[in-house]
Amino acid sequence: MHKYTIEIFYSEEDGGYIAVVPELAGCSAFGDSEEAALREVKVAMDLWLDTARSEGRPIPQPQGKELLQGIVEKKDRESAVT
Repeated sequence: MHKYTIEIFYSEEDGGYIAVVPELAGCSAFGDSEEAALREVKVAMDLWLDTARSEGRPIPQPQGKELLQGIVEKKDRESAVT
């Protein structure tokens, strides 16, 4: 099981859902539904991590809650300014 943050959004241009893993550079996937995009990005994450290991590249530690907390705090600061 992976503990990386996954973002899923609808793309009008692509006509489907895009799932990205911000902590794994370039790791993304496409699906006709949110569920399909999530399934596909899990496969992409496995491939990304396997490739990084085989090439000896560093693998980032999952930021999970810390990353989300930073986003929430940033939005709170921006709301306080306006």
